[in-house]
Amino acid sequence: MGRVTERRKVIRIRDGQVSARPDTLVAEEPLEIRLNGKPLAITMRTPGDDFPLAAGFLVSEGVLGSAADLQNIVYCAGATEDGSNTYNVVDVRTAPGVELPDITLERNVYTTSSCGLCGKASLDAVRTTARFPIADTPPLRLEPELLASLPDRLREAQRVFDRTGGLHAAALFDEAGRLVDIREDVGRHNAVDKLVGRALQNGELPLSRSVLMVSGRASFELAQKAVMAGIPVLAAVSAPSSLAVDLAAETGLTLVGFLRGNSMNVYAGEDRIALHTSAVTG
Repeated sequence: MGRVTERRKVIRIRDGQVSARPDTLVAEEPLEIRLNGKPLAITMRTPGDDFPLAAGFLVSEGVLGSAADLQNIVYCAGATEDGSNTYNVVDVRTAPGVELPDITLERNVYTTSSCGLCGKASLDAVRTTARFPIADTPPLRLEPELLASLPDRLREAQRVFDRTGGLHAAALFDEAGRLVDIREDVGRHNAVDKLVGRALQNGELPLSRSVLMVSGRASFELAQKAVMAGIPVLAAVSAPSSLAVDLAAETGLTLVGFLRGNSMNVYAGEDRIALHTSAVTG
């Protein structure tokens, strides 16, 4: 099985001095996800938590909504011509009676939407397939100071990033700001899938009292994954995309960007943040 990190030789130049040394890099390998024996998708990921990754991916695709929908997940032996197991192919088996959506159509929509295309179709697809309407979740009120503390807590928990500097992270916090789970991956969407997949396996969906904190930007794809898992708040240290903001407004997701220090931008769902209205201008 692939490792999380690998060692490679690097030529280091510092202040005109040249030296050769080994460097620790984050591992990146393809993972093929099969659904009931049929190829569905390939993602480039950091090996580890492959089963939660596959399960979380299928939550975002509208296939899985609870642990009862999942029969099992296995690595595929004989995935190569010589019959060996590369641990880079997983097969997800749904429980008997689980009705499958039109994966081919939805997967094409979601893939192109991440490039900024087919925006209306993407919004419609998520709205019609989401099992856990965020607008119907119990009231959740967060102090701005609590949100401001999350990036540092996320960074402190990034163990592999400290060794490589090359991983994205996603973390779930509860409404009191306590870290519930964190996952790292070379792909930010994979990190979120690993979180959601683990929650599904533990019977914890929907995550209606959680805050999803991500280390990069808030793309449409990440907003989609939050909505499909019933997460009411998505916070990012960088910018959101326009389509992510549109999706947040459509579904009731609270979307926070540029969360750095004591500053942040709230793009949608500000009713979940305890704003002092007397201080709001403009």
